[in-house]
Amino acid sequence: MNFHPCQICRPAHLAVMAAAAMLAGCLASTPPTSVHQPMTARPSPRMEPPAANGAIYQAGWARPLFEDRRARMVGDTLTVNLVEKTAAQKKSSSNAEKSNDLSLSVPTVAGIPGRGLMGATLDASSSNKFAGKGDSAANNDFTGTITVTVIESLPNGNLLVSGEKQVSINQGQEFIRFSGIVNPTYVTTSNTVQSTQVADARIEYKATGYIDEAQVMGWLSRFFLTFLPF
Repeated sequence: MNFHPCQICRPAHLAVMAAAAMLAGCLASTPPTSVHQPMTARPSPRMEPPAANGAIYQAGWARPLFEDRRARMVGDTLTVNLVEKTAAQKKSSSNAEKSNDLSLSVPTVAGIPGRGLMGATLDASSSNKFAGKGDSAANNDFTGTITVTVIESLPNGNLLVSGEKQVSINQGQEFIRFSGIVNPTYVTTSNTVQSTQVADARIEYKATGYIDEAQVMGWLSRFFLTFLPF
């Protein structure tokens, strides 16, 4: 059987193209996230208002005339002030000590065998001491602002919000993500809320690029670090 050269090289070309596509996907992929999905939502289509009848009040509009512009519907935006600050510290210590002393002497007695051992003295002592200390401390400070979108309005009136902010700096990208459940009573008249007042809050700050990759340990190093007993 005769094969055309293109038929022989086609699998190799396909493999090269697949590897290139996978590499491009890895380079362009965003870091994984644990915030609530989706991170944005479109508002529901607005109903067409009825024809004007000359009155000030027009039925059918989504927003009353004298209502604060606060987020309360799917698709509305809400500004979250990130004011997270945590500090934790732990100390522990333990001590253990044990010592033993033993003394044995052979008296001098006439008429018994083993005269070479008479008058000998045997002393033995052992000591064991253990001391351990441990300190652990963690301090986190995260401040900033991010505007999120209402993705769901719960039956009790609470709002499930989620959002992402992407910042590109030179050859790297930074991702700030936030999601949680907001009680509308905590939303101020300026349509803002503190992150400390958000329930089930999930805050992420991640980055991609060569600077971030340089701080990641290689997979082979992680393998030896995990499985080697020494």
